[in-house]
Formats: sequence, structure tokens, C-alpha cells
Amino acid sequence: MNSFDYIIIGAGAAGLLLADAMSKDSFFSKKSILLIDKNAKQTNDRTWCFWEKGEGDFDDILHKKWSSIQFAGQQVDQKYPIAPYEYKMIQGLDFYTSMFKKLDKYPNITFLNEEVISVTNATTVHTVKTANNTFIAATLFNSIFDYREALQQQKYPVLQQHFIGWFIRTEQPAFDSKVATFMDFSIPQKGNTRFMYVLPTTENEALIEYTLFSEHLLEEQEYEEAIQAYITQKLGIENYEIIEKERGSIPMTCYNFRQKNTANLLYIGTAGGWTKTSTGYTFKSTQKKVGQLIQHLKNQKPLQNFGKKDKFWFYDLLLLDILYRRNDLGQSIFEALFKNRNPQLIFKFLDEETSILEDVKFISALSPMPFIKALLRRIF
Repeated sequence: MNSFDYIIIGAGAAGLLLADAMSKDSFFSKKSILLIDKNAKQTNDRTWCFWEKGEGDFDDILHKKWSSIQFAGQQVDQKYPIAPYEYKMIQGLDFYTSMFKKLDKYPNITFLNEEVISVTNATTVHTVKTANNTFIAATLFNSIFDYREALQQQKYPVLQQHFIGWFIRTEQPAFDSKVATFMDFSIPQKGNTRFMYVLPTTENEALIEYTLFSEHLLEEQEYEEAIQAYITQKLGIENYEIIEKERGSIPMTCYNFRQKNTANLLYIGTAGGWTKTSTGYTFKSTQKKVGQLIQHLKNQKPLQNFGKKDKFWFYDLLLLDILYRRNDLGQSIFEALFKNRNPQLIFKFLDEETSILEDVKFISALSPMPFIKALLRRIF
């Protein structure tokens, strides 16, 4: 039986960012760390996007960045410069390759490409079994996400950000490669919150995603028909080829995943509730959480004390309560924000960095009644 100080289950964004942060901090230099994933992480299985001020830790592997965004709705269709922010894209394979190259330099970190079969948690030691090995560790970080936990309760609504995206290449220049379409709500809503998301990487290539914030997934054909219609009818593109496709579903819920944590067990990433609830954005949220976690570990605090509910958790809860009961209101809510406030304030609020006065300015852009009703339902 192999023993480690720390075991990290999952080499996605959370697991790799945590392993990298531990490798760079002298506090962990004498600690043995095992990172396990059933996937070798040698394919381009996802795309991460985020906004950021100035230079960032991953600028050397950016696939593309934009200095302006576009928002479109029923009454608004406008381009916005977003300085001092930039909107950035990282492809999964570039991230994995870069992170493993860094981790290879540290002999105290071991990566195992095997599937975890079972995890047994105890007060002092955790046991992790794969098909071929058994490992124990005093501290465990687990990124295995179980959707059933959230669905089996009724206190907090559960929506999904679900999408299918096509990377396409056109015969003729068709895109403004300097502008990312952040949300295009001009498409039929069909009683849901539906928008198109367009990330042009050149004048001839772009990622086009059909995205919903709703409770249930669609049949694959419905996503693809919507993308095809958008390309031909809205963008006016007739001749193109599909280079690659991606599909995903990200949970949107304020359910307290942290309640499973113990003194030496912490769920991380989506499994730990690290995804930004109201948007589905995960990468920057995870990066911020990892920095906080490193300091928490160095202070030798129990892991069940990591993270807490704050005002932004409550704001997200009210939005999800609204969209769960009236999923058709998403378009009007987001359109009111971009019509009445600049994207810099919107980004700052979604980054959970605004003051109370800025919160009031942000919230006052919205029609108050849906939020008042949601608040009253929560109170009573």
C-alpha cells in the first residue's frame, strides 16, 4: 500500500492548478503528492475563457484574446471596449501540456493515469483504490462530481449551463477577430434563457456555441440546427467547414457542496462548488480558490472551515430562483445590465470584487420586482 501526504483526485483545472501551486511553494517541498486521473490529458477536450486585467499567469499559452466584446439582445446590439480587462481563451490541450511540463520538474509530485474505483474516508486516513493500486493519504482533495447530490434536494434550484459549439472555418473573411460576441440573445428564446457565443480567432475561423441556462438538456439535433441557422441567417455565411465540435454541461446551483468536507478532506472544482453559480465560469474562480486554499493549508486550518457563504452567494441564489421559476426572464435581465451598465462594472461584480455601493449601482440596473419576489419567497 502506497502512502502519500496529499492525494489529488482529478487532473482537470482544479487538480492541476492545486498541484502546481503546491509545487511552487516551499511549504510543500518535502510533502509527497499524488495526482490521479483516468484521462492522460493528451486531447483538446475543452476550452476555458475568462476576463482578466493586464498580464496573467497563462498569457504564454493563450489561444486568443480580445479587447472588445459584443452584446446583442432584442433592443441592444453594441460593441464595448473592455479595458483594462481583456477576454482570454485557453485551449485544454495547451493548458494540460504546460501544467504537466511544470510538474515534471518536481520529484515529490507523482501523476498516475488510472481510474479511481473507490474512495474510503476515515478520520485520520483516506484510502483510494484504482484497478491496480491502493493508496493512503492523510489529506485528500477530490474533484469527482456527483450531480445526484444536488438533484436529490429541493432547497436550492439546479440549472445547467449546457451547450454545443462548432469551430468553423470559412472560405471568405467573415469575422472581426478583435471582437468576441459575449452573448447574443437575438435568437428565439423558446421560453428559456438561450444565447449564441462567438469567439473569432481569425477572420476565417471562430468558435460558435449555442448556450442555454435552463433545467434540462436538449436533443443534440436542436443545438446543431440552431447553430446552423445562426451561421447562415444571422452571420450570412454559406460556405464553411466544421473543424471541431465541443459539448458541455456545467451545474448552476447554490447547493452547499462544502457540507461533505471534513478536517482532512476537501472537494475541489465543480465538486466543491467552485464554479461561479450565476455564469458557469470556472477557470478564474478556481484559480482564486486555489490561492486561498494554499494559504489555508499553510495556516493548518481544518478543511471543513474552508470557504463560506457571502453576499455574492446570496445574489446568485436570487438569480437562480428567478430563472428556475421563470426561465424566460434571462434575456431581459442580461439585456438590462448591458443596456444600463458598462461591462467593466459587470465583470467586477461577477468577479465578486465590488463594494456595497457598486453592488447597489449594479442591481439598480435591473427591474426590481422579480428580485423582490425571489427575496420574499426566501424569507417567508
